[in-house]
Amino acid sequence: MDKDYSSTLTGWREWVSLPGVGVQWIKAKIDTGAQTSALHAGNITPFDRDGAEWVRFTVQPWQEGALDLVEVELPIHDRRTVRSSSGHTQDRLVVVMELGLVGRVVPVEVTLTDREEMVFRMLIGREALKQGYVVDSGASYLGGRPPAAIRKRNRGRA
Repeated sequence: MDKDYSSTLTGWREWVSLPGVGVQWIKAKIDTGAQTSALHAGNITPFDRDGAEWVRFTVQPWQEGALDLVEVELPIHDRRTVRSSSGHTQDRLVVVMELGLVGRVVPVEVTLTDREEMVFRMLIGREALKQGYVVDSGASYLGGRPPAAIRKRNRGRA
């Protein structure tokens, strides 16, 4: 029997995972104002692999500190021009990743960008949320919190 996901509740901020690339914990903001999800990525380098376009980049999961960088290589799914909340446009590469959110793993399109100055390393947009999520804007971390040691690493206190 298939589970009905129409009522999977998420808060306005959640700890999520990117299991396909080995990121167990990353703090994300659930952003119903954004169409596509966005990930803080460093060293974004497109390259050719067997005639297909790929991208190599690093994921820095912690908000403060550069511990536990993860190097990732994925096929480029698309290229898009994205308008930020401040009105600026930016050309971004798009990849498809698995997202672990509130006990479920779903495929999502993610744009790669520099979010160094932002509080959250990842934004979860409407396209991801359309996969059966409902946002409770007054709640946080409905999917649970990581162990205290992980939260310390996130604050740069490893």
